[in-house]
Amino acid sequence: MAMAEERDTTVAAPVLTDPLLAETPARPAGTAALPVEDAVPSGIVSAETILIPPSPGQARPTRKRKPTRRRTRRHGNTRTLRRVTALLIGAAIIATGGANVPDRAGPGWASPGLIGGGGWPFAGVPLSPEQAEGASYLPDSSVVRLADGRIRLIPSGGETPVTVEASDPRVEQAVRSDSSWLAQGTVPTGGPAPAAVTGPALGQRGGYRDMAARALLDLRLLTRPNGASLASWYTKWRYSWPRDSAFAAAAFTATGHPSEARRILRFLARAQHDDGMWAARYNPDGTAVADGRAPQLDSVGWVLWATWFYRVHARSPEDLPDLWPMVRRAADHLAWSLDAEGLPPASSDYWERDHRREEDPRRPTLGVVAPVLAGLRAAADLARARGEHGKATDWQRASQRVSDAVARQFAPYGYPRSPIRGGLMDTAVTFLAPPFAQADEGVTTAIADAQRKQALPNGGVLPGERWSGNPDVAWTPETALFGLNAATSGRTSEAIGRLDWLTAHRTPLGVLPEKVGPTGKQAGPAPLGWTASLILLTLSALEKPLPIPPSATPTTSATSATPATPATPATPAPG
Repeated sequence: MAMAEERDTTVAAPVLTDPLLAETPARPAGTAALPVEDAVPSGIVSAETILIPPSPGQARPTRKRKPTRRRTRRHGNTRTLRRVTALLIGAAIIATGGANVPDRAGPGWASPGLIGGGGWPFAGVPLSPEQAEGASYLPDSSVVRLADGRIRLIPSGGETPVTVEASDPRVEQAVRSDSSWLAQGTVPTGGPAPAAVTGPALGQRGGYRDMAARALLDLRLLTRPNGASLASWYTKWRYSWPRDSAFAAAAFTATGHPSEARRILRFLARAQHDDGMWAARYNPDGTAVADGRAPQLDSVGWVLWATWFYRVHARSPEDLPDLWPMVRRAADHLAWSLDAEGLPPASSDYWERDHRREEDPRRPTLGVVAPVLAGLRAAADLARARGEHGKATDWQRASQRVSDAVARQFAPYGYPRSPIRGGLMDTAVTFLAPPFAQADEGVTTAIADAQRKQALPNGGVLPGERWSGNPDVAWTPETALFGLNAATSGRTSEAIGRLDWLTAHRTPLGVLPEKVGPTGKQAGPAPLGWTASLILLTLSALEKPLPIPPSATPTTSATSATPATPATPATPAPG
């Protein structure tokens, strides 16, 4: 998501910044921070700006009079008065905006979840940590009951939260709106526990339905009316990453909410560049974020996979013509980008790290190669469904070239992040396995190796082996990716172990955060859209096998794709 390293290191918002305003664009690594006066929102004057004296050499209006002791004293008093006045103005600014000023005592993302209220456009606002004490969601809704019994919600059609009595008719209206939307699709629970699964894992299984409903409602709040699916609600997460959006579209698809999935995919189709690429991320209004980040090639593969996933589930012939131009541009770009070895060019992936910092800066990481492979396979099957046999053949050949390159470059070293001897392991190895590719014994062994090397004492995992970020903080999307692979590969008990850990490490409101600290506490923003999507896909996979893009030319098209063949159950992973 992203996300991992870059979102962990981006400069925090200044103290006067409203956490709900769009983020000041993140500066590229190694560049100087913006001056305070440039970093605060438009219309707010920084107290530091007021107090900064003129720079040396700056002209000041003067009078040609000989100074006297009295005038000197008067000038001193004037300077003192100006300083006091400036301080008072600064204090007044902070006081008048105090409701929006993040608490210096804790991080700005410390909210345990969003307040909603049903009704278009599904606005979401973070609940403050102070209000969250003793609070809870009303069942199947984004309406919050505070500790004193009053209700916090956003009225239908509004964007500002209000606190009302429980008897207020808007409460029932909001809950009914949210519950009705959930009922339009399904809330996956993972199905009945298999008889072979025993022990502590069963203790949490009954709580999956609540976690799934919360994940769905949070994804709904994070998806704007224009289809921009935001990573989370706070400043540097308040953007739409194409890769995260692809997973949100897949989650809405799997749970029977096709209109939301379609809205996301159409947003991506509108945002796509003529060359088939996407910007690294987008503002909520759909404009590309111009912060110097290059387009990221893995997102192209993920969008193609999500479009195919939606097409297989929706089986609606009117959707593919709308999305076909996007598919054609994206798949052509991937096919044309391959080098003589069959590999795509080096690019940032979901770690959001400059590829020049990788162990092998000359070649792409597995986090790029595996999504490109899944995307080309998906595009080839979409072309067959449309009757575009020429494109289907071209893209199938391109996918075979990538597959052969993976076998030559990554497999001999155990599928590490970079294709070198002794290369470090990465969660991206799951991208070469179900539900993105058919099961392979060598890849399954590599996944077990990665889980072992990335495991943390708190039960979660790091994004990769010897992670350069905080080595004690677990990441929920990576933990969920291992769970999704287990669920789609037939290792049910392992999947349940991952789900149990995730449901036990939600915020007090039951929301899935980005990260979990060494003591089990929330260490990142909540909700995180990518984690919510992965949870929904995992629970859906336990109920019904998810489709997988065919790796070779099939006799049928995308409308009749076959699910994965479950692998032999393995020993559950720790946690």
